[in-house]
Amino acid sequence: MDAIPELARLAEANGFDCAWGGEANNKDPTVMLSAIAAVTTRLKIGSAIYHILGRTPATLALQAVGLDELSSGRFLLGIGSSNPTIARWHGQILDQPLGRVREYIEIVQSAVRGEKLDFDGKFFTAHNFKMAFKPSGRIIPIYLAAFGPKMTRLAGRIADGVLINMANPAEIRRISDEVRKGAEEAGKDPAGMQIICKIRCSIAETSAAAQDALSHALTYYALADYYRDLLGRMGFAEEIEAMRSAWKTGGFHSARKLVSDRMFANLPLIAATSAHEIVEQIRPYAAAGATRIILPYVAATDDVIEEMKSFIEKWSTLQRGSPRREIDAI
Repeated sequence: MDAIPELARLAEANGFDCAWGGEANNKDPTVMLSAIAAVTTRLKIGSAIYHILGRTPATLALQAVGLDELSSGRFLLGIGSSNPTIARWHGQILDQPLGRVREYIEIVQSAVRGEKLDFDGKFFTAHNFKMAFKPSGRIIPIYLAAFGPKMTRLAGRIADGVLINMANPAEIRRISDEVRKGAEEAGKDPAGMQIICKIRCSIAETSAAAQDALSHALTYYALADYYRDLLGRMGFAEEIEAMRSAWKTGGFHSARKLVSDRMFANLPLIAATSAHEIVEQIRPYAAAGATRIILPYVAATDDVIEEMKSFIEKWSTLQRGSPRREIDAI
């Protein structure tokens, strides 16, 4: 965490547009994003994502307005419904996620406008809360994490765009279409929707070493119930079921051994030996409709900080030739 300010300044100096932080059981993203905002002047900060079970809508509104003020209007708010695993961590249940997300975002939007809350919903209530200060008035963009057809359509209706994880170009195109349909249903300009996708990457001396680093993340998603349908829809049902069987009998690393080259070739995980390879491999995502690309970097060695510095510096020399989309660090 103490390396975050230096990395943020380096990312800003080398042309990255936004630094993102997400939450699960990792270090707190609000702390990280605050540190980044305090030492930069141009770099945007974004949550990818805050989940709705981690705090009340009023608390998130306070955090969002605080981060936006600290960054002088550079904050992008990503929100997601969470998943059953995280729900159990917090002693909660996750049912009817569409209804929960809809109510949660409605409360957040009202609160950040400085309105006094008087909300009775099926899942959330909020009464008599009002910020003790006048917000800046800036409309903080909200992006909804989604990949299922109903949630992506909802993103188009109630948010400014969608945040997509673990989707290949064909899925990006399908999701983009759903988001824009949702926008049209709400009387919004579908062309104004932001389509944000994550593409994890790693650079090592060999592709095999980079694949080994990325295989941990891929195995995690393969074993997660809530990504099972998405990965199956992309043509990997057989591999996913084999990995899940291996996990049940031999544990995580037994499942990880079954990650195939075909999965790396067709999923948003770029195992590279140079930054140039990453530039080339993100082009299909931009062509599929991604308007902003997040590149979560996965270190291939134990020297995580030096690897990230090297990645940022290598990337800057190639950005002029990258797709005409926003490129982000995380």
